[in-house]
Amino acid sequence: MQAIELTKLYYSIGEVADIFGVAPSLIRYWEAEFPSLRPAKNNRGERKYTQKDIETIKSIYHLLKEKGFTIEGAKKELDTQKNQAKEQSAIIKKLKDLRKNILNLRTELDKN
Repeated sequence: MQAIELTKLYYSIGEVADIFGVAPSLIRYWEAEFPSLRPAKNNRGERKYTQKDIETIKSIYHLLKEKGFTIEGAKKELDTQKNQAKEQSAIIKKLKDLRKNILNLRTELDKN
């Protein structure tokens, strides 16, 4: 896989396949297997991949080609990563709320 420098808003399937050094048919197969990979299509039905789509493909590529996961194993790992990200976001939100409450309490105590 070559280094990715994304400069455009949309990429064709051929460009994405070239970035990862795989056949376009493999990208289409991954679309069928991974629900998180759903590129937009134009009026002619051509796939248009965004930077987010390419990041998803990068994750899939890493798990399948570099780490040797099976398709099912990669699906489970992506779900696990997604759930961990949600949990981390929830924790960060709680910590920010706690900080806000502490600062409000501090302000109230400084008034007295």
